[in-house]
Amino acid sequence: MAGDNSFDIVSEYDHQEMVNAIDQTQREMRQRYDLKDSGSHITLDKDVLTVEAPSDMTLRSIVDVLESKMVRRGLDLKILSFGSLEAASGGTVRQRITLKHGLSPELARSVVKLIRDQAPKAKAQIQGDAVRVSGKSRDELQRVQQIVRAQDYDLPLQFVNYR
Repeated sequence: MAGDNSFDIVSEYDHQEMVNAIDQTQREMRQRYDLKDSGSHITLDKDVLTVEAPSDMTLRSIVDVLESKMVRRGLDLKILSFGSLEAASGGTVRQRITLKHGLSPELARSVVKLIRDQAPKAKAQIQGDAVRVSGKSRDELQRVQQIVRAQDYDLPLQFVNYR
């Protein structure tokens, strides 16, 4: 086992970059004439963003600004899971956006199955909300990374702890 190389497949986002993107969005909301004094606001509680605006169109503008700030900061838009638009007090609308992170058990099982089918020399095992992939050669592990990247999952995947 001492000669094995390994890495982990995870799905995470940089929380501080997300906070920075929200701060930049709020700054732009205070400066743009169509969003200024509209009574709109955006808040982050753990892994849930709440956007409140006086109208559906204003809310969509705020979400567009947020998405552009996220892209500039290197955050993948796949981490956003939009909830339904709901009416809030005072005739405003609210939308909750959940920030996805961690591999679900179903996704982890499908990644492990994909690796076992396409790269039999590599060993994959589920460890919490990550998948550990190990193998004798680094070339095989790089091949596994290419195989996983080629799939279009609904979460951004990162390869960390490469040893």
